[in-house]
Amino acid sequence: MRYKINLVLIWVITSQFLNAQLPEGFTALTDSIPDLLIELRYAGANNFMGRHVAGYNDSIGIGTSALAHHLKKVQAELKLMGLGLKIYDAYRPQTAVNDFIRWSKIPSDTLTKHIYYPTLAKNRLFDLGFIASKSGHSRGSTVDLGLIYLKGKNKGKEVDMGGSWDFFGELSNFSYPAISEKQKANRNLLRELMLANGFKSYDKEWWHFTLNQEPFPQTYFDFPIEFP
Repeated sequence: MRYKINLVLIWVITSQFLNAQLPEGFTALTDSIPDLLIELRYAGANNFMGRHVAGYNDSIGIGTSALAHHLKKVQAELKLMGLGLKIYDAYRPQTAVNDFIRWSKIPSDTLTKHIYYPTLAKNRLFDLGFIASKSGHSRGSTVDLGLIYLKGKNKGKEVDMGGSWDFFGELSNFSYPAISEKQKANRNLLRELMLANGFKSYDKEWWHFTLNQEPFPQTYFDFPIEFP
């Protein structure tokens, strides 16, 4: 019991230090949503570059306070269904976007092509809108997410959305027709809940949502994602 209390105290103190270091209007998402599952793929090697991305020094979900407020509403509705959110990416430093650009200019670096963009030429990823030189994520109110089960034998597992996060291809389009009816229903559930709670979607990526009323619509931030 004492061990659990100490862990809680450490989490609270660390969280307070982290938020004190963030720009005004930003927060750690788990401060508002403690049961939110965070798996920042760019903080490791499970992403289209196949390596850690610059600026992602820790796997902490950060976003604007407005983003956290609206995600909390979505999470509450999902919990009534035995489901929850899983965050793959939220705030993204401009440093990380610049790293994407550098990667795109190295034609020989195709380590993950067979997983993330098997049918596309690497030099077309920007033109096709899968990667951008300025990302909405850097404004702090865009998020990449999916669904997980909170109960039963599949507890903690991802809900099948008919395609994986950050796959560059038509399969990731929200309305891609060649997936099962159940997979379409799962995509629809996520999209409907997000739209009903103040978000807009991006049709090329079923996982990508941005707040309609962004607090920083013209500002691209570049502070690192890391514990203080």
